[in-house]
Amino acid sequence: MGIRDRLSLLLAEAPADAEAIEHHGDWWTWGQVQKTAQGVVDALDAARLQEGARIGVVLENRPEHVAVVAAVIASGRCLVMLSPLQPAARLAADIARCELPVVVSGAEALAREGVLSAVTGHGAALELGADGTLRAVGGTAPAESPANPGVAVEMLTSGTTGPPKRVHLRIGQLDQALVSGGQTPKSARLLSPSASLVATPLVHIGGLWRALACLATGRRMLLLPKFAVEPWVSAVERHGLRAASLVPAAIRAVLDAGVSKERLAALQVITSGTAPCPAELADAFFRTYGIPVLMTYGATEFAGAVVGWTLPLHERWWQRKAGSAGRAFDGVELRVTGEDGAELPVGRTGRLEVRTEQSTRGGRTWVRTSDLARIDADRFVWIEGRADDAIIRGGFKVQPETVKKVLESHPAVREAAVAGLPDPRLGEVPVAAVEIEPGRPAPDTAELVALCRAELTPYEVPAHIVVLDALPRTPSSKVSRVELIDLVRAGLIREDQR
Repeated sequence: MGIRDRLSLLLAEAPADAEAIEHHGDWWTWGQVQKTAQGVVDALDAARLQEGARIGVVLENRPEHVAVVAAVIASGRCLVMLSPLQPAARLAADIARCELPVVVSGAEALAREGVLSAVTGHGAALELGADGTLRAVGGTAPAESPANPGVAVEMLTSGTTGPPKRVHLRIGQLDQALVSGGQTPKSARLLSPSASLVATPLVHIGGLWRALACLATGRRMLLLPKFAVEPWVSAVERHGLRAASLVPAAIRAVLDAGVSKERLAALQVITSGTAPCPAELADAFFRTYGIPVLMTYGATEFAGAVVGWTLPLHERWWQRKAGSAGRAFDGVELRVTGEDGAELPVGRTGRLEVRTEQSTRGGRTWVRTSDLARIDADRFVWIEGRADDAIIRGGFKVQPETVKKVLESHPAVREAAVAGLPDPRLGEVPVAAVEIEPGRPAPDTAELVALCRAELTPYEVPAHIVVLDALPRTPSSKVSRVELIDLVRAGLIREDQR
């Protein structure tokens, strides 16, 4: 049963008094979810928006928003993600650019400057109350509007290297991603007594995938507004969770907080995605808590992960393959190619290509990613940077990952990030920011430059280095290269003004 049919079944038959979503310590029942979803469908039907119609949702981590997602996908319409995490002007511009017949949003987002007028400039605005009720607050849905048949979600990418883009995910992609990730019901029962934690933004693929996985398996959803150590640990402890997910930055946060081993005693495994998890960080978590960290690799374009570790793989291979992204999931084919597109021999580094039904192009087409990788003789995948991250400095190619590793070799540097700053003479120059280890004195910039000069070729040495208490991050906890560049530019302006 695919996710669309599964959602339809839950909205029709789940017991009204059954617990569905926990949020801020309170439970939404399936009856509340069903009532909200029916209200959404009724409003869209009244606006004569048929199957395939594009419905915008300013999506927050709230139970009523999960109900809207379920209603839109189950009814065969196309969910267009709108991020409340972006500044008001960018949100308004995004809405205007999408030209949506209807936008569903919480009151707070609609009250931000320019947002409501952006919605009503093309369609109708529906305000979603905290109790799940809908209220028309302006505009009119056009009699005819463009549809996107066959597409379930127009999904935002995370925006680490520039403005977020929209990827069109087919319903079959979502189905395959859930199957590949093992997120199918374990019995004929409609609901499961177990629970799963969703702590990443629903508006990005990691959060949406986890929410859909809960719904697909009938598990109760523990929905956090955003990740924070104590609420996350409390949810794990109260519900005795055996599995949970943490991005690398959150793994570090749990370790830094000194959470006791007893509070995480029920956990048997942590999965980690969205950004590469350093082997030493996974090892530190395992040494501290005895809980293995299973890395995954994927992309929005694949509706989730296509490569990863399993517990049996971890038990057999971790000592020899620590740092690998894992092996291809079932139904996923991988190869590595050179710049000419020819497949490279085992162990050679090149562009990673993926063929899977999880792809936006279907299961017959090889999709060339932007990631540099090698696949070893045991079929483990090693991600070695991104081809499109390469910085061309006066004709010389600089791989940010190379510079990053050198900066992170300094004992006071916890994490480094490198990006290309436009330069009128050289085209681009590498610049860097480093996050310092708590409790250590901040390294001097000249010291970091000297380290780079000792370990790198002259053209690889960053033109500017910024020392920070914390690196700028996207809502999915990846380092934001856009903000990194802004920080460097701000520092250069201050220097010019001295």
